[in-house]
Amino acid sequence: MSILFSPLRIGPMMLDNRVFVSPMCQYSARGGLAGDWHWQHYGSLAVGGAGALTLEATAVAPEGRITAGCLGLYDPRQEAALAALVAHLKRLASIPIGIQLSHAGRKAACRTPWDGGGALSIGTGWPVLGPSALPFGAERPLPVEMNEADIERVTEAFAGSARRALRAGLDYLELHLAHGYLLASFLSPLANRRTDAYGGALANRLRFPLAVAAAVRAVWPAHKALGARIDAHEWIEGGRPFSETLEVCAALRGAGVDFVCISSGAVAEGVRIPAAPGYLLGYAGRVRRKTGMPVRAVGMLHRPRMAERAVADGDADCVALGRSFLFDPRWAMKAAHVLGAGDLFSRQFQLAGPARWHPGRALAAALNEPA
Repeated sequence: MSILFSPLRIGPMMLDNRVFVSPMCQYSARGGLAGDWHWQHYGSLAVGGAGALTLEATAVAPEGRITAGCLGLYDPRQEAALAALVAHLKRLASIPIGIQLSHAGRKAACRTPWDGGGALSIGTGWPVLGPSALPFGAERPLPVEMNEADIERVTEAFAGSARRALRAGLDYLELHLAHGYLLASFLSPLANRRTDAYGGALANRLRFPLAVAAAVRAVWPAHKALGARIDAHEWIEGGRPFSETLEVCAALRGAGVDFVCISSGAVAEGVRIPAAPGYLLGYAGRVRRKTGMPVRAVGMLHRPRMAERAVADGDADCVALGRSFLFDPRWAMKAAHVLGAGDLFSRQFQLAGPARWHPGRALAAALNEPA
């Protein structure tokens, strides 16, 4: 039997198998609204055999967008569009659907990748926030150093987006504490040079991310799972070491976080990450053994037998794949076949009767507009 395709409980959440679809930015929303692309893209992923599907990094505030095409969850129209998408996905597949809540921080206000990905020109972007007035890179805008009022406002923005996610029908949340975005930048001594209660020692750098986790947990019900994605370490001299990752994960567990995803991303421009198949598994395994938390592993686990070994060897409780699902939305089905776990084909059904489902009418109704 395949352990990768065996059931798993993460806090209050039950999974039929241990394969997640990773959150992957699509840069295809207008006004932060989930639209036609999201219905097609996530619909194909929902029926591909994965045990859970995580929607992309979603901004909790307008200035928290990476690009103008990022999903948002900070106003009623965005909530309504997301609710329509989630309802559609749940008609297609009976798997948990989650979303990653994020604030881009000093990596905000960029062009989309197909437009070069660099910073928007002056006058076309929006204010960029950070722990200190240190830009992400030479061509990036100078961030506004957040004051306590900013910190409180963004903390409440995360909680507000969690409330909207709950009303929209999501099954689990994931907080983005990785890849150099706002919460990760507060954790990093490379981005955080503050001398107040939010800078210096790790306990101070952790204060804002922990406040966000606690605020989200306070509004996100106990019967729904809460996770966090965090970098193993920062791959650059002077960056946050792996020993701090262990402490951060333990603190997150104390704040009510049910699982962590051990990832890796750039906190500063030009960081070279030694990526290779399975390169994060050792770190994930140490977090799992040290903290006792359920751990999700990522990092080029595109070979089914490598993903199987990651779980079988105790380095992770589950795995998440991104590019593999972009290349092949049926990756999980094929992996189950390779590992002898049986078929994961969806059980299709036919809609009957005069009230056939029409996504355009459903979305129009959710937005209270004519179809």
